[in-house]
Amino acid sequence: MKQVSSLPLVLMVCLCHAHGERPPATKGYSIPLVDLATETHRQVLVDREAGQYLGHPTTVLLEDHKTMITVYPKGHGKGGIVMKRSPDAGLTWGERLPVPKNWSTSREVPTIHRVVDATGKKRLIMWSGLYPARLSVSENDGLTWSPLKPVGDWGGIVVMGAVVSLKSPGHYIALFHDDGRFFTKDGKRESPVRFTLYQTNSTDGGLTWSTPKSLWNSTDVHLCEPGVVRSPDGKQLAMLLRENSRRKNSHVMFSEDKGMTWSAPRETPASLTGDRHTGQYAPDGRLFISFRDTTLESATKGDWVAWVGKYEDIVSGQEGQYRVRLMDNHKAQDCAYPGVEVLPDGTFVTTTYGHWTKDEMPYVMSVRLKLEELDAKAKRSNPEGDAPSSP
Repeated sequence: MKQVSSLPLVLMVCLCHAHGERPPATKGYSIPLVDLATETHRQVLVDREAGQYLGHPTTVLLEDHKTMITVYPKGHGKGGIVMKRSPDAGLTWGERLPVPKNWSTSREVPTIHRVVDATGKKRLIMWSGLYPARLSVSENDGLTWSPLKPVGDWGGIVVMGAVVSLKSPGHYIALFHDDGRFFTKDGKRESPVRFTLYQTNSTDGGLTWSTPKSLWNSTDVHLCEPGVVRSPDGKQLAMLLRENSRRKNSHVMFSEDKGMTWSAPRETPASLTGDRHTGQYAPDGRLFISFRDTTLESATKGDWVAWVGKYEDIVSGQEGQYRVRLMDNHKAQDCAYPGVEVLPDGTFVTTTYGHWTKDEMPYVMSVRLKLEELDAKAKRSNPEGDAPSSP
C-alpha cells in the first residue's frame, strides 16, 4: 500500500482574497487529507470475477431510498453491460440480472439515470456511447429494458457524463464530449487534437433527444467528462470537467439560464482536480464529490478520492474543506468512475471500480460514510492548526 500522510492545513492569506478575487491555481493543495483506505468495515464488494476486467460503474437510487441499481462494462470502457440490484441501499447486492441481448454490443461506458416526464411517469434510461450513441429504456424501475437503440445520427465519448433536470416537467439536458472521432460516422481526430463539449436536450422525459450543440472546443486544453452540480438555491449549474492533456487542473463552467448558455471554462483549485466528478449534497448542505485523483501534485495521485466543501467554494475558487482517499488503487490511474448516492440519514454510498488487489483485474466496490465521521478525522489529523471550516 502507498504511504499517505495527512497534509497540513495552510491558511492562504493574500490581498486577492480581501478583494473577493479567486486565488491563483496551483499544482497541489493544502487542505487536510482524510484517509479511509484501510477501513475495510466501510467497504462492500459489488462484483468481482477472476481474470475479468470489471469497470466504470454508475448507480441510481430509487425513491424508496433502498433500491439501488448499478451498470458497468465487462472491460476497460467497453464490453458487455452488467446490471445488479441492491434491495438495502448498497449493503448487499444480488446476482447479475438478465439484460437485453444487444447490451453485449456496448462499446463504451454505460451511464444510468432517473428521468420523469410531464405526466409524472418515471423511467430509467441507460446510455451507451461512441457512434452512434444508443439508449435503453425501462418503464418499470429496471425490471425489464428495451434493447439499445440509436438516438440519432451522432455519437460521443462517455455519453452521458451528466443528465440534468430542468424546471419544466419532462425537460432535461445531457452533456458529453468528443475528440473528433465519434460525433459523426466518419469522424477523425484533428492534429492537434480538438476536444468539444456537447449538449443535447429532451422535452419528453428522456425518450428522444435533440441533435447536440457544441458548447466549447479547444486544442489547448482537453476538457471532457462533464459532471454537473446545482447550486443550493437551484438557480445555477456548475459543470466540472476533466482536463485530459494533463497540463492544467480540472476546469469549471457555469450556467445561469438552465443550460441555455455557459460561461467560459476556468481552472479549479488542485483540490478539485480529477476525472469523472460525481457529487451529491449532504443534509447539512455541503457537497461530497467523488473522482479519480489526477492532481498534478498529490500524495494520492491515481487513487479513488473525494472532495468535501461548499458550493460557494467552487464558485469562488477556494480549496474546500478537506479531501478523502476512499480506496488505494494499485495500478496507475485506472480507477474511479464513481456513482454517488446519499441516504436520508446522511450516509453516502459511493461505488466504483479499481485495482483494489495488486496484480489482479479491477473489480467493483462501494464505500459508505457520513461527513460527521470525516469531520472528526480531519480535526484529529490537524490538531495544531485551525479546524476545517464548518458548514
